[in-house]
Amino acid sequence: MANTVTISGSIAQRFHKMFGAEPRVLRAPGRVNLIGEHTDYNDGFVMPAAIGYYTRVAVGKRNDFTLEAYSAVFDEKVRLSLDALAGPPTQHWSDFIRGLAATLQTAGHGLVGMNLLIDGDIPLGAGLSSSASLEMAAALAMTSISGVNVPRLELVKLCQKTEHQFVGTLCGIMDQFVTAFGRTGHSLMLDCRSLEHWALPIPRDLRLVLCNSMVKHRLASGEYNRRRSDCDTGVTLLQAHLPGVRALRDIRLKDLESHKAELPATIHRRCHHVVSENQRVQEAAAALQSGDLGHFGQLMYRSHASLRDDFDVSCRELDLLVELASAYPGVYGARMTGGGFGGCTVNLVRAQAAVQFQEHIRRAYRETVGTVPDVYICEAVQGAEVWH
Repeated sequence: MANTVTISGSIAQRFHKMFGAEPRVLRAPGRVNLIGEHTDYNDGFVMPAAIGYYTRVAVGKRNDFTLEAYSAVFDEKVRLSLDALAGPPTQHWSDFIRGLAATLQTAGHGLVGMNLLIDGDIPLGAGLSSSASLEMAAALAMTSISGVNVPRLELVKLCQKTEHQFVGTLCGIMDQFVTAFGRTGHSLMLDCRSLEHWALPIPRDLRLVLCNSMVKHRLASGEYNRRRSDCDTGVTLLQAHLPGVRALRDIRLKDLESHKAELPATIHRRCHHVVSENQRVQEAAAALQSGDLGHFGQLMYRSHASLRDDFDVSCRELDLLVELASAYPGVYGARMTGGGFGGCTVNLVRAQAAVQFQEHIRRAYRETVGTVPDVYICEAVQGAEVWH
């Protein structure tokens, strides 16, 4: 706790030095997804947890209709007029800020001029949802300083809309949801259609260990959107044979297999991953509730295999990390987490073995790949909040 206060004080001091005023500081955590990948935009089930790495945003009011934002991560400042925010994605970090301000105002939430200082410790491109964390922290900062009260679920939806329209990534709702609603010591079981959710306690003697392949994924390159398009194509083709289907969430595995011949091979594999993954998430929730960590871990391994073989979003480095984990004592399960094409694996590890596992992964991965991976030992934390 003392370390976090120091960090928060530091961002407040930097804000004062840059803008000459005392700020309000808000923070939002990153997230890891235990199981349920690429199911959220298919109206499916996911099981994420918020983790103790954060985006922090210090905010203060201005006397004009300007939004000035400084990113400590990129060491760059932008100035935006709040009445001139339209435009397509530019692949610049300021798209998030510009888009949030535009989306909030379009939704009827009037904003005042403001200064923002943005910092954080979530590794970029690691699949830990630094983007959703930035969106939620900045949205809370903008609404808070403007005296606007927006229900948190509405903020979640507006953040997702921002990413679709101003960033260009057609993400599901999971990342924004868990960074807003995460609970200390729990994962969330989330139905991405109804948004019904419930907290599942993570046993205290477990740790979530994240292993960063150090391969940067770039969802904006189009691969993420292409996978979503493949899923939509599968739904369209299956609707001709399965009336009432709205999304892959509505399809049972036996029905998918009975209509395999009507689908192109790649489309079938994409659908097979999503349909089977939804089933795995529900099995995993039951396993966690009953304390069957062995079965939960096996479901994680099956999830990774499906993401590798059916959805084609893994890579050599992620596969190696899962292989290294699977042979280590005290590891229940491992899988890639996030959009894929690089980033992190999540590993369910006994607390007493976590530090030794961390050292093992660093050593063994370096011997094979030549790069020392970042390995983070995490616990589930609370969602976004006012911090200072």
